[in-house]
Amino acid sequence: MRTSPAWIAALAAICCLTACTPRDDASASRKDADAGKRMYGSIAFEPCTLSGALASSSIDAQCARLDVPEDPAKPDGRRIPLNIAWLPAGDKGSKAPDPVFFLAGGPGQAATEYAVDVDAALRDVRKHRDIVLIDQRGTGKLSPLVCRDANGAELALPADEEVDAAAVADYAARCAKTLEGKADPRFYTTTQAIGDLDAVRAALGVQQVNLVGVSYGTRVAQQYAARFPTHTRSIVLDGVLPNELVVGSEFARTFERALELQSAHCQSLPGCRERYPRDLRTQLRGLKERLETAPVQVDFRDPATAQRRRDTLTADAVVGLTHMFSYMPQMMSLMPVVIDEADRGEYAPLLALAQLATRNMDGRMSRAMQWSVICAEDADRYTPDPADADTVLGAETGPAFFAACKAWPHGARPAAFDKPLRSNVPALLLSGEIDPVTPPAYGERVLKGLPNGHHFVLRGQGHNVGATGCLPKLVGQFVESLDAKALDGKCLDTIGYVPPFTGYNGWEP
Repeated sequence: MRTSPAWIAALAAICCLTACTPRDDASASRKDADAGKRMYGSIAFEPCTLSGALASSSIDAQCARLDVPEDPAKPDGRRIPLNIAWLPAGDKGSKAPDPVFFLAGGPGQAATEYAVDVDAALRDVRKHRDIVLIDQRGTGKLSPLVCRDANGAELALPADEEVDAAAVADYAARCAKTLEGKADPRFYTTTQAIGDLDAVRAALGVQQVNLVGVSYGTRVAQQYAARFPTHTRSIVLDGVLPNELVVGSEFARTFERALELQSAHCQSLPGCRERYPRDLRTQLRGLKERLETAPVQVDFRDPATAQRRRDTLTADAVVGLTHMFSYMPQMMSLMPVVIDEADRGEYAPLLALAQLATRNMDGRMSRAMQWSVICAEDADRYTPDPADADTVLGAETGPAFFAACKAWPHGARPAAFDKPLRSNVPALLLSGEIDPVTPPAYGERVLKGLPNGHHFVLRGQGHNVGATGCLPKLVGQFVESLDAKALDGKCLDTIGYVPPFTGYNGWEP
């Protein structure tokens, strides 16, 4: 099995680039800095700015760190810092005593790097509750699992050539070698992470927390609720990942389902059906087969520099881009026109998008932390499905996802880790109808163990939908009332499919 580094990266969840940076005022004295600190329980916070992907997108917050044992069984051993951001409640006079903990996806994303998006999605919740974002161990700026060579440069797979599973395993082995004496990858799993969450809860001096998890973060939320039920007031699961599911094992089939739904929607629109008589899925399959046989050299304009360039368009690049964009309907609406153009021999727009998307993924996911999680929790449970061979992603998807695990030091999961959550905790589950990685069926599976839960499925939407339409209002009502079944979801009926581009000016009915 051979694949490209870009395709390996595309198997991970999509994330937006943000950064957590303390305010830098050289003229401020230490006395002024100390005066600006705010105590939350036993943790001292100081002002910071959480910045989004766009320079104009930022939010004022309070930031702090809490040191925890790397190995929970050795409290006097090596300690690692957790990066914490606090978005104070808007109405301090009526602030509720139970904050919201936001749990990021991946695995490998840092929660503080999503503060701008979280603030928008939880704006109604924040009226009366603090929002707390904790970078999971192995992510973010304070305790990242990053492998560097002797010169301090981050180790990387070759970006300009295809690699096989053996090469990925070798890369993982070299990566692990650089961490010796600095970090032990065995202790960067979900199990240790939920212990960290509870350590933060205790240090903040609160008895209960509300958990909002997205994608992999929904696994973290379920594990926390099972282990610390008395400290869990409510859970919101957005893009639901069942405990018993092997992450990555169904990527090929869930993506195929999303393609089928997208294609069916296009064929239901006369203008789209006329523009694309061969549906997206069929064209994508044909393009993949041609490029597997003969990758093409393409002259195109680099979208980042506007310079003319020549590069090779491969099947992996096309499939990886389509899979990546399928998370977001607004981006997926571009694919019919660029795939159709490529099907006609005009490859430049497709390659330009692929280059831009690959560049934007760089550094946005802790690959080493992801290995620590999936190699401990999923790899030994993975069994290839022969049916994957007849999908666009193909049979190599699962093996590529777990290729590093043969060489990566990893821990073990608790005996009950992969058991479905059974709990009376109030729960709100959210899914996008065309989510390519956590389809609505996953939410229905988890809902069976949550008698006080309710599941909303948003028509025509993709992965992670919490900020869509009126959902921020509904989430706010739920966290306040704890009654998911009483929520009136009629306002969600206005949400639907994003019209596909029938030309480069957008939808042309």
